[in-house]
Amino acid sequence: MRQLERAVDFQSANEAGLRGITDPQVLAYAAREGRMVVSHDRSTMPDYFYSFVKSRQSPGLILVPQELAISAAANDLVLMWAASKPEEWTNQIVFLPV
Repeated sequence: MRQLERAVDFQSANEAGLRGITDPQVLAYAAREGRMVVSHDRSTMPDYFYSFVKSRQSPGLILVPQELAISAAANDLVLMWAASKPEEWTNQIVFLPV
């Protein structure tokens, strides 16, 4: 994704030091850092997200299906970044592809 748009501030779970922590911990970290979460986890992350936003604000959650090509997901993410403002996604779940 960084190759498509250098201005996008994207961190992988490894880069953020989030490997192996729970979904609620990931959501709390992202909220503290003002970052949206991009995840493949459609089975548990939405429920944790809905629970999280009952009492706190989240910059948002983007769910990407495993079978979606990385290039397609990256293009959709860059499009979202370019065509919107961060506050539009507060407490929202987005399902890719858009």
